[in-house]
Amino acid sequence: MNLTENLQQLQTEIEGKLPEDAKAKMNKAVVDLADSGIVNNSLKVGEKVPEFSLQNAVGKTVELKSLLAENPVVISFYRGGWCPYCNMELRGLQKYLPQITELGAKLIAISPETPDNSLSTTEKNELSFEVLSDVGNEIAKKFDLVFQLPEELRPIYQSFGIDLPAYNGDESFELPIPGTYVIATDGTIIHAFVDPDYTKRLDPEEIINVLKKIK
Repeated sequence: MNLTENLQQLQTEIEGKLPEDAKAKMNKAVVDLADSGIVNNSLKVGEKVPEFSLQNAVGKTVELKSLLAENPVVISFYRGGWCPYCNMELRGLQKYLPQITELGAKLIAISPETPDNSLSTTEKNELSFEVLSDVGNEIAKKFDLVFQLPEELRPIYQSFGIDLPAYNGDESFELPIPGTYVIATDGTIIHAFVDPDYTKRLDPEEIINVLKKIK
């Protein structure tokens, strides 16, 4: 199965275990986020991405400008290592990393987690690409991807053992909408995928197709 099919199966398994009240509130939050129009404001194909530098999982600074100097870059914004859909996506990206590299591109993943938690995510999923910490969602905000987790969902997340302030190092309860961008060497977005439904992600096979067209 490809990533899209695996995510659908995961969603079925998770929702089958959720209390009806929690499931209803979580589904409503997805609909409300879609209705907010946030995706319409996010960066689009043809626009330039902002320059940035972030720390990786071991505290080293990674600059987008340096990566783009030689290669197109694939950027994946994800919610955090506590999110099973994000972990599945990251493992899917790792599986396709050799093909992404062979096509001359670099891959980075970005979340609001602190470097220590990003390191845990890297080790847990056995990732060999850069996982960067966007503490405070400063870069995700420049892509217009950030929203605040509704208050009614916070106790539900806590009941799952998800302590966002601990993972992210702040009390904002802000998260990025998962999004994937393919960036040309001049900083222009050539492919963008943003979906307010966090169970949906860009399949790595599509990333490969995009990279083949620009090689």
